[in-house]
Amino acid sequence: MQPISATNDFVVKFANVNGSGSASANELFARSILRMGVPVCSRNIFPSNIQGLPTWYEVRVSGEGWLGRRGETADFVVAMNPQTWNKDIDSIEPGGYLVFDSTKPLTTQKTRDDVHMLGVPLTRLSNTLEGTIPRERQLLKNVIYLGAVAQLLSMHLETVESLIAEQFAGKDKLIKLNYTAMKLGYDYAAEHLAGKCQLKVTKDDKVGDRIFIQGNDAAGLGAVFGGATVCAWYPITPSTSLAEAFTAHCKKFRVDPVTKKNNFAIVQAEDEIAAIGMVIGAGWNGARSFTATSGPGISLMQEFFGLAYFAEVPAVVFDIQRGGPSTGMPTRTQQSDILLAAYASHGDTKHPLLFPQDPGEAFEFAAQAFDLAERLQTPVFVMLDLDIGMNDWLCKPLQWDDKRKYDRGKIMTAEMLDAGKLFGRYLDVDGDAIPYRTLPATHPSKGAYFTRGSSRDRFAKYSEDGSVYVDNMQRLLRKFETAKTIVPAPVRRDAKEKTKYGAIYFGSTSPAMDEALAALEKDGVHLNTLRVRAFPFNEEVVEFINAHDQVFVVEQNRDAQLQKLIVNECAIDPARFISILHYDGTPITARFITGAIAERMKVTHKEAAE
Repeated sequence: MQPISATNDFVVKFANVNGSGSASANELFARSILRMGVPVCSRNIFPSNIQGLPTWYEVRVSGEGWLGRRGETADFVVAMNPQTWNKDIDSIEPGGYLVFDSTKPLTTQKTRDDVHMLGVPLTRLSNTLEGTIPRERQLLKNVIYLGAVAQLLSMHLETVESLIAEQFAGKDKLIKLNYTAMKLGYDYAAEHLAGKCQLKVTKDDKVGDRIFIQGNDAAGLGAVFGGATVCAWYPITPSTSLAEAFTAHCKKFRVDPVTKKNNFAIVQAEDEIAAIGMVIGAGWNGARSFTATSGPGISLMQEFFGLAYFAEVPAVVFDIQRGGPSTGMPTRTQQSDILLAAYASHGDTKHPLLFPQDPGEAFEFAAQAFDLAERLQTPVFVMLDLDIGMNDWLCKPLQWDDKRKYDRGKIMTAEMLDAGKLFGRYLDVDGDAIPYRTLPATHPSKGAYFTRGSSRDRFAKYSEDGSVYVDNMQRLLRKFETAKTIVPAPVRRDAKEKTKYGAIYFGSTSPAMDEALAALEKDGVHLNTLRVRAFPFNEEVVEFINAHDQVFVVEQNRDAQLQKLIVNECAIDPARFISILHYDGTPITARFITGAIAERMKVTHKEAAE
């Protein structure tokens, strides 16, 4: 079989056992290629238990800069898990390569004639490392295969060495030990496997000033820059690392340099219900507060969301979506909480949702969410997912304008109250349906009100009168109309040629969609596209749909949740839409999108002809 030959355009997959310490070595591989100026996209596919089950780490090397997952297959596999051997070897493209531990001969393992087997005696080599204990040798085995892979792919050894030095800075013994282990693998491959692999990484300058960062880390930092001082949360995959990132960034930026006291409060609550209650309490008191959770947490918080909506208390919720229902697939990605979050709670409720496409927008939208929550006096949901939240993405450097001022919304000050300003907590004085609020201790005798979850009039006086309730609910609906004008606008991109077909997508689907559009265009299929960045939908969404005969809606859930939300909110005929749905827990790929759209286009054209 002719070996696959490619430069800066292939997929490497590491198949490991969860808990084997492989993550560090695998990430070093991805970062080393970035240091060589070649874009990569990495995806960590891991189980929900602590250790023992299979885990995979995929790195797509893309000189063209595509940042979506290519597909289920790989060109080069490092097989370190006997339990998944058959699955891993089946995933290799014909003509691809398999690196394995050849300390013991292959006897019962499956092989393929069209895969090039590259044996490296990893266990034997690790046993030559003097002064190490068995657990250390197990960990260093990962560094040995890193060295072998670096040689096989013609990577610069000094680049990998520099990253090891950075990772273990100040720990000279560990640096030396990892150098030694890596060199064992590198030298073995150079001596025994020279010329066996025709995949190469060559130095380039396609990365530029972009950074490699996880969405949860970026969102946690965005919360700090957005003025958040209170976080109440309960651990749940895949949101935990966002609260942890916020904690780390607060310790760096939110500690008084003189007193050394923390200017923040972070509470790990006893459960999700307590967490959102604390967030709402802090928001009522004037603090910018948030929680980070996932679908099951959103389910538990429902009644409190209704309270914050009806009492008009600002709060920010980061929903890092995962596969469901129930426990579902807690370590897999989906866009499956759209309807749950949009209408969270009982009764008539609607909440603004923000849809970041990458860690860069996760940072931007995290900060913006606090402005929106206070301006609209309502919960705002930032809808990330596991793919963005827990994977490293290549994106532009995070940007912040030091001149930017926080938008605290309509707050009645003591001076305004003393001047005789009319204060009704739920009174719309200027037609945007957003009332003024006061913060506790604003004035010793004026501006106080009771916050309740039951019906009240414009001046916060308890009332069960039906007309008073309707008046309040209609104002809340008008406030949602105001929200349409201030949430992030959609991003439209028109095809090079006139077309009657459009496509709508959002969030982490973006990199795969970018690549799919380029591939479809080469095949003569042209689509105008609209990337939705927020709910409620502004008029541009309706105008885009009405301008096309058919609109594909690409999303990562079973039930076409974004499409249903558009149909419900914009009164669009469902027949205008064609759903492209991907929900197996892995990130959607360009191959899936192009295949699905091309097939539907054939059917559509055939139906038109008939």
